[in-house]
Amino acid sequence: MNINKLSRWQSAVDRRTMLKGLGVTMSLPVLEAMLPAHLATAEAAMASTALNRMAFVFVPNGVVMDSWQPVKEGAGFSLPPSLEPLAKVKEKLNVMSHLAQNNARALGDGPGDHARSAATFLTGVHPRKTAGADIQAGVSVDQVAAAQIGAATKLPSLELGLEGGRNAGQCDSGYSCAYSNTISWKSPTTPMAKEIRPKLVFERLFGGGVDEIKNRKKRDHYRQSILDMVQADADQLQQKLGKTDRRKLDEYFTSVREIEQRLERAASDSAKIVIPDMDLPDGVPKDQIVHTRLMFDLLALAFQTDSTRIATFMLSNEGSNRSYSVVGVNEGHHQISHHQKKAENLEKLRKVDRHLITQFAYFLEKLDSMKEGDGTVLDHSMIVYGSAIGDGDRHNHNDLPVLLAGGGSGRIDTGRHVVYPKDTPLNNLFLSMLDCMGVSADRLGDSTGKLDKLKA
Repeated sequence: MNINKLSRWQSAVDRRTMLKGLGVTMSLPVLEAMLPAHLATAEAAMASTALNRMAFVFVPNGVVMDSWQPVKEGAGFSLPPSLEPLAKVKEKLNVMSHLAQNNARALGDGPGDHARSAATFLTGVHPRKTAGADIQAGVSVDQVAAAQIGAATKLPSLELGLEGGRNAGQCDSGYSCAYSNTISWKSPTTPMAKEIRPKLVFERLFGGGVDEIKNRKKRDHYRQSILDMVQADADQLQQKLGKTDRRKLDEYFTSVREIEQRLERAASDSAKIVIPDMDLPDGVPKDQIVHTRLMFDLLALAFQTDSTRIATFMLSNEGSNRSYSVVGVNEGHHQISHHQKKAENLEKLRKVDRHLITQFAYFLEKLDSMKEGDGTVLDHSMIVYGSAIGDGDRHNHNDLPVLLAGGGSGRIDTGRHVVYPKDTPLNNLFLSMLDCMGVSADRLGDSTGKLDKLKA
């Protein structure tokens, strides 16, 4: 590299620049000033250095497939009723039909389909049937990626959820609760704990290391926000930025400030609630929609700031019996998933399916509103939404409800209903996603090869 070219590289703001103050470290979104100045345009630079991310959003208890699966194959399909909330991002997602997780089937182990659904969802490995400490499944796709590329970001991976739960004891027909309450496995015997408290996720993203606890107390005492604490660093950075970057930074700061305010409001609301004498998760907003959208917003921030490129999010534990009174469903989800083809139960399940998809649509629209180089953060991501149970009454593990959103930085063609041969391993999709992330893997669980048709 010649001297002039070297100096132009050095004049750019470093890609790993952080804002700091009073023990807080704050990541930044990708700015034009972080790009190599020798490239012709910012867009060309971003196109050549675009990030790629992947996330896996898990829904329990299956869905009502006749309201989920499109009729027409290929492009130009119509969204079925349960997927209609995705209309604004329809052209940036694919509906994937006929994928299967064979190892979620009993295979001689009897009942326990819910536990096996979660345990195999991202591993493709049949779990050992035990309620003791000798649990065993497989390494999940997210952790395969984290092991190879996780060191490039502050957090190798991020595991989120909306519902707490214990890992000890039995939760499903002789299977340990660990199987039902996580989808991320670091090793065959080590499930990854998920975080369900928005405030703690926020602190993981913006905390400052060894002095974090001491400084958190100081911050709470003076009621300072993250942005107040890094203000001096931010002011200094602003002086180095062009008009476009300053506007982008202002939008990002506004988003962070808004999340802080919503966390404060959620904490205030929770303080007014008289908690009965029972074991409840700490620091979880009472309102389900507030909780869900806060977690999705935090995940979006994590991707926007390149704090992590790998995440999992359980909308509930597998076999969950949560109710959804927000859409008029007061019965437990698991209870009505055993619908016995009764019209009343099916209608309630459709309401739950559509409600959960509405929250997912909110997340995708959020990612798509975040401009990044030649596209958006959604364009530079791969987001899977799905389950390893198809119909909750049948407990089948083929014809799974699977969506793939985002263009994978140009590696995936979207806006299609993609139909595969019956019982195509879901892990073939995951193997292909690893390839798109630059992660080397010849096999994952019961995969038989990379999935075709990701490019039209």
